[in-house]
Amino acid sequence: MQFGALVRSGGVRQVLISLLLAVAVGITAGAAVSLLPFWAAFVALPTLAAGYAMLVDTRVGLAVSIGIATIIPFATLPFRAVVTPALLTLALLMLAGVWIIRLLVRPDERLVLTPLGLPLLGFLGITFFSFLLGSNASPDSRLLHNYFKFLTAVLFFFSIVNCVRNREQARFVLRCLIIGGAISAAVGLLIYIMPDDLALRLLVALGRVGYPDTGRVLRYVEDDTSGLERAIGLSVDRNSCGGMLAPIGALTATQLVVELGLLARRVLIGCSLLVGLVLFLTYSRAALGGLIVATMYVATLRYRRLWWAILATGGLAALLFIGLGIGEQFVERVVEGVQFRDQANQMRLAEFQNAVAIIQAYPFFGIGFGQAPELDLIAGVSSVYLAVAQRTGLIGLAAFLTLMIAFFVRSLGTLRATVAEGDDERAAWLVSLQAAIAAALAVGLLDHYFFNIEFSHMSALLWGSIALALTLEETATAES
Repeated sequence: MQFGALVRSGGVRQVLISLLLAVAVGITAGAAVSLLPFWAAFVALPTLAAGYAMLVDTRVGLAVSIGIATIIPFATLPFRAVVTPALLTLALLMLAGVWIIRLLVRPDERLVLTPLGLPLLGFLGITFFSFLLGSNASPDSRLLHNYFKFLTAVLFFFSIVNCVRNREQARFVLRCLIIGGAISAAVGLLIYIMPDDLALRLLVALGRVGYPDTGRVLRYVEDDTSGLERAIGLSVDRNSCGGMLAPIGALTATQLVVELGLLARRVLIGCSLLVGLVLFLTYSRAALGGLIVATMYVATLRYRRLWWAILATGGLAALLFIGLGIGEQFVERVVEGVQFRDQANQMRLAEFQNAVAIIQAYPFFGIGFGQAPELDLIAGVSSVYLAVAQRTGLIGLAAFLTLMIAFFVRSLGTLRATVAEGDDERAAWLVSLQAAIAAALAVGLLDHYFFNIEFSHMSALLWGSIALALTLEETATAES
C-alpha cells in the first residue's frame, strides 16, 4: 500500500529523475576534470551549486537568467564544446527543464499558456519556416546556433508564466529586473569613466568568455575616437545598451510615482538616476525617445501628476542648454538625427530603403535570418518592424503586430479590473510593465535589437516582460 501510494503521488518518478540527474552531473564533472584544464574543476563547483539551487527553487533560475541578460548578456563558457554555449542560453534551458520536469512529476502542476501562448508559438513557427526557407534547409553552424539562442530567449515567455504563480514571486522577478538594470548601468558608468586604455584592457580580457577582443571594442559618436565616447557597459553595442536600459528605466521610474514601490524610495531614486544617466551617455536617440514615450504613456494612462515632472525636467533641460550651454553636443546630435543630416541616420535611411526593396521582392515569408539572396540587396535594418518584415515577410509582421496589439488590449482590460478591485499594488505593477514594453516598442522604431538573433537577451527581456504582465492576471485569478 505504501509503495502504491508512492507511485500515485509521483514519488518514484521524482526519485528516478533525481538519480538520473545525479549520474549526469557525476559524468559531466568527471569529464570536466579529465578532459579540461585544471581550473575547470574550480569553475564546476560553484556552477553545480548554482545548478542545484535552480533545481530546488525556480526563483534562482529566474534571477540568474535576468541577471545574465541585463549584466553580462554575451558571456559564454570559457571553453568550446562543439559550439561555445552562451551562459544565458544555458540558464534559460535549465530553467525550462526544471519547470517541465516538475510538470511531469507533480500531479498537481498544470501547464500555463495564457491567451497569447499559442499565438506566440504560431509566430515562432513562421520564423522557423522563414529560417528554413532562407537557408535552403541547410543553415551553417553559426546561423543555426544564433537562431537557437533566439528561440530559447522567446520561449522564456513560457518559463515566466509557469514559474511565477503568486504575488510574491511576481514581486521578486520585478525586483530582479530593476536591480539587474541598475547593476548593468553601474558597470557601464564605471567603464565609461575609466581611462580608455584601462577600459579597453578590461573589455578585451572578457574575450575569454565570448566578448569581442578586436575591432571597435570601445564606441564613439560617429566612430570618431577623438570625439564623444558612448557608454556600452557589457552590452557590446551602445544602442543595445540604451535599448536594454530604456524599458528597465521606464519600469523603475514608474515605481517612483506609486504609493507602494517595489523597493525603498531612496533605492528607486538611486536606480532611476543611475539608469537614466547611463542611458543618456549611450547617446542613443532611439533609447532616449523610448524612455520619453514610456513616461508620457504612464502620465496619460494613470499617474497624471507625472506630467508636472515631465514639464519640470523639460524646463530644466532647456534652462541648462540655453543658459549654460550644457548638452549642446547632444542637442545638436538630436537635431541632425531628426533632419537625417548625420552619418548614422543617413545610413539608417539607406537601410530602410534597402529593407523596403527586400520586402517587395520577398513579401510573404521574407529572406530568413541569413544573408540576402541577391547581391544588390543587403540584409539588416535598424528597425524591429522592418526587420520582422524583412526576415519573415509581411505574414510575420502581421503576426508580430497582432501579438502586441492583443497584449495591450488584454493588459489594459486587466488593469481596469484591477483598479476597480482596489488592488493598487498590482495596478502599479501592470502600468510599470506596460510602460517598459511601450518603451521597447518605441525603441524598435529605430533599432532592431529586440528582433535580432545575435542579441537574444533583448528578446528574452521583451517576451519575459510581456509574460510577467500576463501572469499578473493569472495570479489575480488564483488569489480570488
